[in-house]
Amino acid sequence: MWALLATGAFASLGVPDQSLAQAGSAPTVAVTGTRLEVPATRVPAGQLRIDGLLTEAVWRTAAVASDLRQREPLEGNYSTEPTEVRILFDATTLYVGVTATDSEPSGIIARLLQRDRVMDQDMLGAAQFAGDDAVAILLDTFDDHRNAFVFATNANGAEFDALVTDEGREFNRDWRGVWRVASARTATGWSAEFAIPFSTLRYRAGQTVWGLNVARMIRRKNEETLWRSWERDGGGFLRVSRAGHLTGLVDLPRAGRNVEVKPYMLGALDHQRVDESQFALRSAPTRSVASGAAGVDVKSELRPGLVLDATLNTDFAQVEVDDQQVNLTRFSLFFPEKRDFFLENAGIFQFGAPGSFGPPPFQLFFSRRIGLSSDGPVPVLGGARVTGRVGRQTVGFLDVVTDTTSFGQPRRNFGVMRVKRDVGESGYIGAMVTDRRDVGNTTTANSAGGLDWSLWPTGSLNVQGFAARTATSGVGGDDAAYRLAADYQTGRFGFTGQHLGVGPEAAARTGFITRTDIRQSDAFSRITFRPKAMGLRTLEVYLVGLYTTRMDGLRMDTNKGVALSQRWNSGESLTLYANAGRSRVDEEFDLSDSVTVDVRDYSNSNAGVFAGTSPARAVSLSVFAQQEWNYGGSVLNVNSNATISAGSHLNFGIGHTYGDIALPRGTFQFNLASARINVAFTTRLFLNSLVQVNTLDRNVSANVRLQYMYRPGSDIFLVFSEDRGDRDRPWAFEGRSVRLKVTWMARM
Repeated sequence: MWALLATGAFASLGVPDQSLAQAGSAPTVAVTGTRLEVPATRVPAGQLRIDGLLTEAVWRTAAVASDLRQREPLEGNYSTEPTEVRILFDATTLYVGVTATDSEPSGIIARLLQRDRVMDQDMLGAAQFAGDDAVAILLDTFDDHRNAFVFATNANGAEFDALVTDEGREFNRDWRGVWRVASARTATGWSAEFAIPFSTLRYRAGQTVWGLNVARMIRRKNEETLWRSWERDGGGFLRVSRAGHLTGLVDLPRAGRNVEVKPYMLGALDHQRVDESQFALRSAPTRSVASGAAGVDVKSELRPGLVLDATLNTDFAQVEVDDQQVNLTRFSLFFPEKRDFFLENAGIFQFGAPGSFGPPPFQLFFSRRIGLSSDGPVPVLGGARVTGRVGRQTVGFLDVVTDTTSFGQPRRNFGVMRVKRDVGESGYIGAMVTDRRDVGNTTTANSAGGLDWSLWPTGSLNVQGFAARTATSGVGGDDAAYRLAADYQTGRFGFTGQHLGVGPEAAARTGFITRTDIRQSDAFSRITFRPKAMGLRTLEVYLVGLYTTRMDGLRMDTNKGVALSQRWNSGESLTLYANAGRSRVDEEFDLSDSVTVDVRDYSNSNAGVFAGTSPARAVSLSVFAQQEWNYGGSVLNVNSNATISAGSHLNFGIGHTYGDIALPRGTFQFNLASARINVAFTTRLFLNSLVQVNTLDRNVSANVRLQYMYRPGSDIFLVFSEDRGDRDRPWAFEGRSVRLKVTWMARM
């Protein structure tokens, strides 16, 4: 092992690009213990022009981190295309220069221009590159081996940033920092320059060493390479504890208050259908209302690494609409959070059991409980959030007040407190408390709290768990929940198992509980083969099992199954699976509000297929189809999607879901279709549109958003939306709105 580490360390000294080489002019990459170190070089201010070309003389003074190694397809082999990374800094800004050499420059794929599209997440929530050639930089600014910033781009200079929490347990790609990047095509490939203000980052005063990693995707080869943590066993880009080190960060600017003030102004015009029962004469079925609003968001660094976010008269007019879903289960649907105020550092507030192929079974805090309800949006009067690092602790405090509504919801206060103490290299033991209560009414309070932990006995084995309790004023709502889980992953084998319990009276009204009164044990195992035939990259076999009872021991659900997944070097994939078991319905319900399902014990089995083409293709297709035999009948669900890239400025997305449900008490079919058009005029001006048609609810909706980032952190949004129809009024006009929102950020 030591021989391998030494070999990797000396190899990473590399040979600089000849256009930048200058013998004896730059420091070199070193090795300390098992970590590679690259020094940052301080330069005078005003030496760099951020144009994507590393032509300035000061780049020649920087050390070169190079010789990235493959994680895919050939673990440990050096990248087939050299990559060099140089890091400079001045009194205000960290600069990262990347030279991505390519022996076939014409083969570089760069179709994305819009912000936050260069990376995405797979079905299990893991981070992955999208369809372009790209590079990503990871900065662990506290060197805590747990949390990090990620900045990425492609050959078009598209911006991407994200926050990593607990070594990838949470990958928050909706975080938005203030920074710049530019890329340029060259005769030997492409290059990029990142300019990241220190005021955008958080770090301890006097700290001179940060964690650092670099990843590159060569998309036409589907080749993933990393500077460190390229191993399949316990590695990966988001394994912050396995990153290298960035050294030499001396005399960084003191954090100070770092105050950001971001006011907004909003103008709105709404044209809505009016409830005709309110009028004696039915002469005004619709009405138009013009309105305006103003508010402000403030961000301040209370101390190095501890950030206060405050908001007054919060508005979310620019937020993307939710994708419509048809519920083919007996449980509530789960929609992701998209609102900016709740997204930054959201990983700190994670407490509970994550969902794999469905909604999470238990979350102590779910931010969509604040400001949203099934009856409509709820005004947010204001709130504050404090998050960050204090010594070896990660802390989070949140308090938000919502206003009364026309549909009868009273003024409410939501509070959350969170703390996690570092244990070992990358584990933690934590505690969390949540509280929701109606203002001025002490009989409606609901609180929940608990302890949780995440420990790493080895680099490949993670052990997690929690114990929580809920308490509610009045009758009911007082009960417990718990979980113990283990996750073991290597390049060849994988195993995930958990035991979860949720009491029958558990009620976390600031959280999300899919199902109460359960004890559930489930396991998921994997074995990966890498056959050298038919262009296959991996052939994986999965075994799954689940056993669920009520707290009194009555069997509710059982399931066992097998899956076979194939992925080719070209990027195409195919997965086949089949499951069999039983499910007990102990309370009558209506499936999709359409067909009643009786109380009974049912046999339950399903079979399905998932197939997808390579994301590198200009036209990318995916299909998911499942036939389920349950509730005494059959449930067919077919989902297909196509993404079409017409150059870097224009792409289309088309989706269609078909369902055919035949049960003893009735049948129904539905079609859910969507069409997206995304136009990136520049890296600062975007147009996004989404049209959705739901034949089950007999509804059609449209949402069009124009966003102009006229300066870093400041935007103009123009949003149009229209909604037509429901089950009682098929396709009839429901409402139309136009929003113009202007934000302006000032840094002090």
